[in-house]
Amino acid sequence: MDAEELIESIIRGLMFLAGILGNNWLAIRSLPRTISVIRTSEVLFINLAVSNLITNFLVDLPDTMADFAGRWFLGETYCGVFRFCADLSETSSIFTTFFISAFWHQKLVGSLKRGGAPVRMDSLRLVACLLAAGWTVAVVFSIPHFFFVTVEATNESEEDCVDYFPDAAAGRTYEILYLTLANALPLAGIVSVSVQIVITLLKNQQRIRSHKSEAPREAVKDKDSDAKTNDRRPAGTGPEAGLTLSCIVVSTPTQWTLMHHPIHCSSYHYCNFAVLDKPDLQ
Repeated sequence: MDAEELIESIIRGLMFLAGILGNNWLAIRSLPRTISVIRTSEVLFINLAVSNLITNFLVDLPDTMADFAGRWFLGETYCGVFRFCADLSETSSIFTTFFISAFWHQKLVGSLKRGGAPVRMDSLRLVACLLAAGWTVAVVFSIPHFFFVTVEATNESEEDCVDYFPDAAAGRTYEILYLTLANALPLAGIVSVSVQIVITLLKNQQRIRSHKSEAPREAVKDKDSDAKTNDRRPAGTGPEAGLTLSCIVVSTPTQWTLMHHPIHCSSYHYCNFAVLDKPDLQ
């Protein structure tokens, strides 16, 4: 084994360990505390963890061992199992990721548009049917890899587990259908749904920021309008109206008493003063 192959094998081994730890943590964290309160999101994440653990234990581990050994030493029978599990877990993971993306799309985008209405993928029955369909498609596309494989000798000392179709045209047709239906379409759906989620969240964030920035301006405008209204308000119409006598027109000079101090009002003048002692009008 040369230096390049050794580095590749070490990286593959580190990825295997990281996958084991990460997917086990995901499965444990997604387990419900009680079966009666299990949620659809937990079912989806557990299914994703199981799909990835199949890859880690049945695909990555034998492949890493074969890399360090320098050849495929597990025989042709396990070669079929190896290729079958590789496509099974990969296809199931892609479909599960698509279902998770669709679930959060309904939760975020759909709920905002419908005002928090319940979403369809909150139904455990619907999610179970979708996952069963995903596993069925994965099994159908993985079965050919169980039979059409062989252990091929690359040189005198190295052997490798590869796909082998007796008919080249059949092999190309299978690859086109598999890549289109089990990979390209679900991945396109994942990308489309994820972009819609990001756009919706960014728009909602901008809307919240605009409301926060407009709130102080509205408060200032309200204060200014209240101040202008108070300035234009005639005397005696404010909160002190009950204590102010305003706009008293007299036709003759009159002597009134305010706190025992005489106040003289000339004819046809306005007298504004606080009524502290009710005058005795005679």
